[in-house]
Amino acid sequence: MSSLNVVFFYFINVAKFAVSATHSNYVTMIVFKFGGASVKSARAVKNVTDILQRYPEDRIAIVVSAMGKTTNAMEVIADHYFHKRKQDLSRAVAERKHYHREIVDELFPEKGHPFHAEFSALFEALESRLAKDPTLHYDFDYDQIVPFGEMISTKIISAYLNESGIENQWMDIRKYLKSNNAFREARIDWDLSTRLVRKGFHFRDARIYVTQGFVASTIDDITTTLGREGSDFTAAILAHILRAEHVTIWKDVPGVLNADPKWFDNTVKLEKISYLDAIELAYYGASVIHPKTIKPLQNKNINLFIKSFLEPDAEGTLVGNITYDKLIPSFIFNMDQILIRISPNDFSFIAEDNLETIFGYVYKHGIKINLMQNSAVSFQICINNDKRKSRNLIDDLEQDFRVTYETGLELITIRYFDQSTIDRVMINKDLLLEQTYKQNIQLIVRDKG
Repeated sequence: MSSLNVVFFYFINVAKFAVSATHSNYVTMIVFKFGGASVKSARAVKNVTDILQRYPEDRIAIVVSAMGKTTNAMEVIADHYFHKRKQDLSRAVAERKHYHREIVDELFPEKGHPFHAEFSALFEALESRLAKDPTLHYDFDYDQIVPFGEMISTKIISAYLNESGIENQWMDIRKYLKSNNAFREARIDWDLSTRLVRKGFHFRDARIYVTQGFVASTIDDITTTLGREGSDFTAAILAHILRAEHVTIWKDVPGVLNADPKWFDNTVKLEKISYLDAIELAYYGASVIHPKTIKPLQNKNINLFIKSFLEPDAEGTLVGNITYDKLIPSFIFNMDQILIRISPNDFSFIAEDNLETIFGYVYKHGIKINLMQNSAVSFQICINNDKRKSRNLIDDLEQDFRVTYETGLELITIRYFDQSTIDRVMINKDLLLEQTYKQNIQLIVRDKG
């Protein structure tokens, strides 16, 4: 063999070896999000361990919500704190501590285990924060208190995973996700967060990182939150920045269903849905996906899986770059709605300056409009009946307009509707308002008296 052929043969085999080695050592980077229901008890936390054992080689960023209904409970704590109801506050904190203590005692039965002291320190930090006087800014105080739920849950889960032989590193997401100071609806600073996340989540010190959903901070390290149910969004942000192969949201349902089983019989699982349909369903109130989740994933063509933590080997629902003509009808039910009717005091037309004033008040109070409709002399909006926000909005609107409103209503959205689906949801209902788009219909209804 000539020397030229020997050299050629050598480089070909080196190249083959390099490709083979790269393929055999290929490790994916994925993001898991575990919601409150998936970590609501000691048994559920142990189930997280079982799921992770199915992924022994992957690099994983795990985003965790507060345990069970803790976010609701922390909101009650924040409300008691802000309004200085000290006895109610003390009772609510004790209930949360007891709930978490039972989980910790079952996961770490040895009384001398070092995590017991760490757990006590977490609640001491919460109680120390609650000992301060509230400010005059409810949303600011909310963001300093409610995220303790995520801090506590992630500390418990990280410690238990390490105890179970699944080594991981706990991360305080507030060091890496930076936002503006729009408390309770903070907007991410993508450039700064990208630099910080890639520096911190480098997967050299650990294969698995455990961190919080829903939470961020300003550049001055003041805690902010990304909106209710924002942990899905956190998972999408990390996936986008870290160029994850896919994201899995672990739920207590088998995937994306065409309706909430709480309100609808005979639901059907959607096997695959497009990014567009996922955005539409989330925007109109489907609770299985946070509305902001899809855009960061679609921008990088990252697949999203919705899977059941009760059946981790089942396929679930795939959300991705998928095309089809249409899906089966999907139903979204938003309960406890308020319909606000706004008219000029002098019966003049609803003009652009009126709309500017109305939307200014809506933005001021951080309210999401679920439906809006206007005529020549009136403008109607349907919103969630957050009693504090809606009352403040109405008070402001009444300074400039005539305002009437109805509460206790239901907003039904049907995607890919037909007449039979409308008939199905209108049984024993009175229709107050209807709005139709190409593939969606929205109906504001009340129960027949």
